Amino acid sequence: MKLKTIRIMAIITGLLGATLLNRFLEGGALFMSLILICFLLSIYFTLSGFINIKTNPSLSNKMLRLINDSSILGLTLGFLGGYLGFISGFDAIEASGNAEPVILAGGIKVGLLPPLFGLFTFAVCRIGMLILRIIQKNSHDIN
Repeated sequence: MKLKTIRIMAIITGLLGATLLNRFLEGGALFMSLILICFLLSIYFTLSGFINIKTNPSLSNKMLRLINDSSILGLTLGFLGGYLGFISGFDAIEASGNAEPVILAGGIKVGLLPPLFGLFTFAVCRIGMLILRIIQKNSHDIN
């Protein structure tokens, strides 16, 4: 029974991982990679802020500013990548001379992936900032 459950979990994880990787590559490797770097930096800054709450509160506050900056950069890069994707998609439609709905839908999908990943990065980082601020406030109130 356990082996069957593990196999099902492995299949689901493989399918989900392949789907996410395909979406990542469809969104454009350059902008999606830059947004991913912003996301990973924000996660690092968040963890560093949590680690240094009690030992170095000023460093923890600095991490809050860095989380803010990297999350906004990820969001901005997402929208920039989306707009560039839309422009290149419309250029391709203009060059082909016909706007078939399938081509248009594919272009819109590709153009929406970087802003979606940028919004995801922004939201996750904002949640991390909120939790870090609450813990900092509670830590400051206790002292």
